[in-house]
Amino acid sequence: MEHTPTIRSTIETELKQRGYTFSSFSKISGINRGTFSTMLNSNPPKPISVRQMDLITKALEYPEGWLYELYIDECFYEGKGHWKRIKPFLLRCVELGKVDCIQKVLSRLTEDLSYVSMIFELAEELHEAGKEKEAVPFYECVVENERYYHSERLAISQYRLFCYSLNTDLDNNRQAAIKFAPFRRNLPENYQLDALLKLANAYFQLYDCETVIQYAEELRVLATSIYQQQVRGKLKNREVKPLNTERRLIVYYGQSFLLKGNAYEIQGQYKKAMEFIPYYADLTDFEGLDDIGKIEAQKFKVWAKANQLSMEILMGNMESLPAYVELLRDNSQEILHGLLTIVESANIYNYPIDDILILFAEKIDEFRELNVNISYYHTNYNPVTYSRFFLELSRYYFNTGAYSKAMDGMLKSFKASSQLNDKAYYIKSITLLFEKYKDHSTYEQQEEYGKLLEEVQYNAKHMLP
Repeated sequence: MEHTPTIRSTIETELKQRGYTFSSFSKISGINRGTFSTMLNSNPPKPISVRQMDLITKALEYPEGWLYELYIDECFYEGKGHWKRIKPFLLRCVELGKVDCIQKVLSRLTEDLSYVSMIFELAEELHEAGKEKEAVPFYECVVENERYYHSERLAISQYRLFCYSLNTDLDNNRQAAIKFAPFRRNLPENYQLDALLKLANAYFQLYDCETVIQYAEELRVLATSIYQQQVRGKLKNREVKPLNTERRLIVYYGQSFLLKGNAYEIQGQYKKAMEFIPYYADLTDFEGLDDIGKIEAQKFKVWAKANQLSMEILMGNMESLPAYVELLRDNSQEILHGLLTIVESANIYNYPIDDILILFAEKIDEFRELNVNISYYHTNYNPVTYSRFFLELSRYYFNTGAYSKAMDGMLKSFKASSQLNDKAYYIKSITLLFEKYKDHSTYEQQEEYGKLLEEVQYNAKHMLP
């Protein structure tokens, strides 16, 4: 039977081959001779610490992590896990990117489920240190091994993994939201606020309006309840502890109404959408506003004015157009969504907007650079708004006979949609539009369209469950 080397037999072999004594090796490694001797010769031998293992590795001039596979058994000396050795070892594995070692340790640890709480605490430490990618296997371990479905640490672990997984792939975000959503109510209230906002925004990107409305309503109820508790606490001179949230409370409260309005806008229910504007139009009296909170209140005021004008324009009230254009000029972060509103309205009611497009030509050229990123609200980098804008712009140009510009805009929208893995409405709309006006396209435009179509088909084929 072949002998399996241990960490001690490996060290002893190295010392023997190089002619080191305990005394001589002690000098080059910095480990006390007596300590080194007890690690190898005592019965039972003294456990080796992670620091000592790294000193031995350095003294023998091996790369960092040389003995790590063998050290796993040291973590489970006499068959029992020893957290005082395991935690430092896992942290060093994180530093060195030793993913296989981490998985092996976690697998052995979870043979005893009492360690799940320690694994969760370590994952939280990594999260707080900004090591999100490195925390993933630890949160996944908690998710796989937590015994209690309604436990808070399971909910937090699912929430962390949900947040980490959000990106510009809409189908990925849909699956992440579906997986996380059942755990949202088991989160502490501060996490619930952030989770509901993220869920609502994820589904807003997907244009799943009914689900946006559902989560926005949950957000409204929770934010209102917390706000009322804080107000009552202050009236009774009680200490109001600050919420440990990503945003100020006013954001969650205001966004709950704003998101509902946006969802109804997408559905074409403009009058219904306008009903929610007064609830976030003036939040300056919101209790407990600090300087950042006051800035947020001002943002909502701008959004309310923009959305009011936007609804009027979408309902065909062209008298609001000059005021809306002026607002966009004063608030650059609103330009992309604002131009989408104007172009969409022009397509519905068949009126010219060439002068407005010339006015914002420089900004439109910037948008052509195709920067996409998940965001809380309509900004210059909202990926779905970006794709919609260029689709509507291409329709406008087709309607006015500017075919070359129309094709360029359509391809820009197609490229954005394909990067978003948007398999639904917009890619279908773009392909129908291209086929309708294909005779007006150049050879280069047809080539680019073909490549994008192949990319979409490849993604669809390779992302099937």
